[in-house]
Amino acid sequence: MEVHDYLRILQARWKIVAVTTVVAVLAALGASLLTTPQYEAKTRLFVSTSSGASVQEIYQGNLFSQQRVTSYTELLEGTTLAQRTLDKLGLGDLSAVALAGKVTASSTPDTVLIDTAVTDESPERARDLANALSDEFVVMARELETPEDGGPPTARVVVEQYAATPSSPVTPKTTRNVALGLAVGVLLGIALAVLRDRLDNTIKDRNAVEDLAGTGVVGVIPLEKARQEEPAIMFAEANSGDAEAYREMRTNLQFLEVDNPPRAIVVTSSLPSEGKTTTAVNLALVLAEAGHSVVLVEADLRRPRVTKYLGSLGDAGLSNVLAHTAALEDVLQPTRFDGMWVLAAGGLPPNPSELLGSAHAREVIEDLRSRFDYVIIDAPPLLPVTDAAILTNIADGALLIARYGKTTREQFARAVGNLRSVNAPVLGTILSMTPTKGRGSAYEYRYYYSSDKDGAAPAAAQTSTPATQRVGAPAPTAPAAQPAPQAQAPVEGPARPQNGHRHVEPPATQAYPAPSNDAYHYRATEQFPPAPQPASERYGSEPYQAPQAYSAAEPLSRPVVHAPRRPVNDSGSESGEER
Repeated sequence: MEVHDYLRILQARWKIVAVTTVVAVLAALGASLLTTPQYEAKTRLFVSTSSGASVQEIYQGNLFSQQRVTSYTELLEGTTLAQRTLDKLGLGDLSAVALAGKVTASSTPDTVLIDTAVTDESPERARDLANALSDEFVVMARELETPEDGGPPTARVVVEQYAATPSSPVTPKTTRNVALGLAVGVLLGIALAVLRDRLDNTIKDRNAVEDLAGTGVVGVIPLEKARQEEPAIMFAEANSGDAEAYREMRTNLQFLEVDNPPRAIVVTSSLPSEGKTTTAVNLALVLAEAGHSVVLVEADLRRPRVTKYLGSLGDAGLSNVLAHTAALEDVLQPTRFDGMWVLAAGGLPPNPSELLGSAHAREVIEDLRSRFDYVIIDAPPLLPVTDAAILTNIADGALLIARYGKTTREQFARAVGNLRSVNAPVLGTILSMTPTKGRGSAYEYRYYYSSDKDGAAPAAAQTSTPATQRVGAPAPTAPAAQPAPQAQAPVEGPARPQNGHRHVEPPATQAYPAPSNDAYHYRATEQFPPAPQPASERYGSEPYQAPQAYSAAEPLSRPVVHAPRRPVNDSGSESGEER
């Protein structure tokens, strides 16, 4: 792993590092607060021997004192001296072993000084124990160094410095413990984050989706909290990150197969709760925003959610049509969105797979294909049931959704395998509910549109509008019910491609109602240009004349080609036409 891999892991799993660090710091702080304070009192002893007259005797006496220092250090930490100290002070609540564990003796190399330290919960008692211990050791050293015949002792110990009452405890060291806890917590958190990332097999990038599915990613949908309350996006006024992601998906769908773009599309996922229904609804809405006629089929006959999200009726629908108890024209419902219709699931049948796999289901899909520009089918998940695989076989293909951080690689691979096993085409994949933090696209969209709105606000305030539109404007009314589009007969002859898209004349029954006087409908209809004119009206009936061949008689002159000028495409800016 490289440095940027660790940075990516820290950015994605910073919560693990933060929680581990906080726990470690709190543990260190708690341990410091629960530890009983200990005070330390120190004394210093000086060891000497009788000096001789010559230099050699002095040198030997100095070496002897240094050797005695090492031995005296061991005696100071023994239980014999501890018991004599307790007897002198008359302390019966403390044992000799416990006191010996509180005594620490050390000496600096090549010196005759001994530093003695005694720790205790009470600063006064620590001082008394250190001073009494030093005095008793002086007596004990004299007794040990005095010969039996009563001669002078060979070594002498003197208390060079007595202990004072300590003012602050030596333990716990709260600052040091907290700093160590912080360092240990950060290191442990990074280790846990790396381990968690190595063990995580969920899908979190588009490269993994493309490798597993073998197709490209047609859309990356960011996670928006507003979709939990309102799954359907009002694209006429939407400028959020997910709205722009759906518009980008609409563009990508048009270039999947330029010559024969898919029109009957199944939207499915590996497991529930991966955003397939929300994606199907908004995909239908964004196609309708572009002026296409779209029907959204609620083909999840086990757990339908489309009618709930759109507020449509779900009593009769696809199951009734497949069971031959209702006609397709009777159950198609217009929505509050222009150009979009919905075919509800209807009653929940006991045999959904058999109904969706029947020949009548294929006829229904073909009938819808002839009536509408796009047929968006919300299908059940692939792993629990086989309904989605059956529907994909009778449609143009499927869009397979993987939820960021939830869908595992094994689940997604199995879902793709289920489609491949029945020779169902996978048009593309969608990575849904991606985090918006750290990704610039959603932020840039919001910033761009919010800046435009902020700049347009003063201008809008100065525009003269009727009083009914500025104050107390009536609430927008739902559009009038539209009749279901009728099946169109196929047009003979090849259709003329325009900008790589199939041009379909909208049926007469699909005409939208005339703009009303209310402000909401006026704004929604004014932001889109009118539908393009038929090709015969734009180009005329004059046949195209090929340019004349160049003549070799006049090699030095450039011949003039007399040919009618044709527009590059149907856009008004390039063709010179004003619409």
